[in-house]
Amino acid sequence: MEERPQTKKSPREIILEYIKSIVIALILALLIRAFIVQAFKIPSGSMIPTLLIGDHILVTKFTYDVKVPFIDVTIWHRNVPARGDVIVFKYPLDPSKDFIKRVIGVPGDKVFIKNKRVYVNDYELKEPYVNHTDPHILPAELSPRDNLGPIEVPPHSLFVMGDNRDESYDSRFWKFVDFSAVKGKAFIIYWSWNANGHMSLNPNEFFVRWNRIGHIIR
Repeated sequence: MEERPQTKKSPREIILEYIKSIVIALILALLIRAFIVQAFKIPSGSMIPTLLIGDHILVTKFTYDVKVPFIDVTIWHRNVPARGDVIVFKYPLDPSKDFIKRVIGVPGDKVFIKNKRVYVNDYELKEPYVNHTDPHILPAELSPRDNLGPIEVPPHSLFVMGDNRDESYDSRFWKFVDFSAVKGKAFIIYWSWNANGHMSLNPNEFFVRWNRIGHIIR
């Protein structure tokens, strides 16, 4: 059977195909960002050693809620953040900023901090991820950093703290995060850039922290 010769596409048809492909790719990217995952960069050291400055992470958007993009209206409530989850949320005092912290208390929990030790419902938390940089204990009259409470977490709210306890601005200072402010759960480091790095055989001192890429956040 004789093959039919292919007709050559006009420049206009080629341009339209490219535009169509780009539009489809943009729509897919927006859907993924809105409902599945979103990328964030760690700008501060409040979560050291779990997260370092320059870590780039992916956050699951569907772990807790499925929301309508741009207006943040929840259309499907799936789960409540659990104690120990590392979450990204809108900073309560300035929703234009995103913060990342660890969930310490959930609704109904009684949180008490005594001499840097954290107690929830009268039991001391075992926190192998915590880092302390200041050996001094600040009294409650001076700062809530090392001594606080007890305080009860209200409904629909979370008490969060940074793993770098002495260098974190968190619920000890501005209290609670509402469920509606939660953007998602941090789950993996996909890239890590050490701005202060140099050409070194030590992987922690090199520009790219190769040993952190693919690390699951816990």
